[in-house]
Amino acid sequence: MSNVDLIIEERAADIGNFMVGRLLPFRQKRMVGPFSFIDHMGPAEMTADENLDVAPHPHTGLSTLTFLFEGNIVHKDSLGTEVEIEPGAVNWMTAGRGIVHSERTPDRLRTTEKTLHGLQIWVALPLELEEMEPQFSHVEKDDIPAWEDDGVQYRLIAGKAFGKESPVPVHSELYFIEIKNKTETTVDIGEHLYGESALYILEGKVENDGHTYEPKRILVTKDASLCSFTMKANTTVYIFGGEVFPEERFIHWNFVASSKEKIEKAREMWKNQEFDKVPGETDFVPLPGS
Repeated sequence: MSNVDLIIEERAADIGNFMVGRLLPFRQKRMVGPFSFIDHMGPAEMTADENLDVAPHPHTGLSTLTFLFEGNIVHKDSLGTEVEIEPGAVNWMTAGRGIVHSERTPDRLRTTEKTLHGLQIWVALPLELEEMEPQFSHVEKDDIPAWEDDGVQYRLIAGKAFGKESPVPVHSELYFIEIKNKTETTVDIGEHLYGESALYILEGKVENDGHTYEPKRILVTKDASLCSFTMKANTTVYIFGGEVFPEERFIHWNFVASSKEKIEKAREMWKNQEFDKVPGETDFVPLPGS
């Protein structure tokens, strides 16, 4: 990380009835590899009267990756999927030509005190797959590759790295890696990375080249192959990145596309309620500005 090119700090954003820390996109860095959007949710201590209720809303041209540290969310989508996300598991939803989903506190927890903490990530699709049929995959925590090296704990949440491959069915060359330690450790993993790379500090501190970096920020590197840094005791970081697409990506609301025309088409479809519905749900998030 001695080649840190950019530091991105969380910015507060409102996603309805819930505040998050927005990390990507950033005005000076719209994407890292195929990663186009990252929200840090919480940690939010919710009373018995407070619940997460993100009504049905659409996506196109991307895959969503939901990864929780604490708490539970029920995901429902227009494919008929209904699954409860638990800490450490991965929800991977590929929108393609279009999908609609909702995210809510499970019924059994709606009248209890609870904590919600995690990451919501969007990964843009390659040009040839932007209009693919929507898909959904849920991967349990125990199925994610995990190992320890010199006292450092690794988990390959998605993609390929370290000669390993996550079972999450990604659609491009990428990686999303969790690294944790208990004692101060220097980590040198550049030989395992490729494309663009960035490091998100969840907790603890990262030190490199005489600089100390605090939590809730992303460090973007100039060269992934030079990724080396010192993790102070009890630090958790996430390394993410991959190969850059040759075409620009446009982001508007919940839509990602290689052309503004595709964005406008998705806007009109949602405005006219032409997307498939989430079974059993009648409310929805209106198109901004409509």
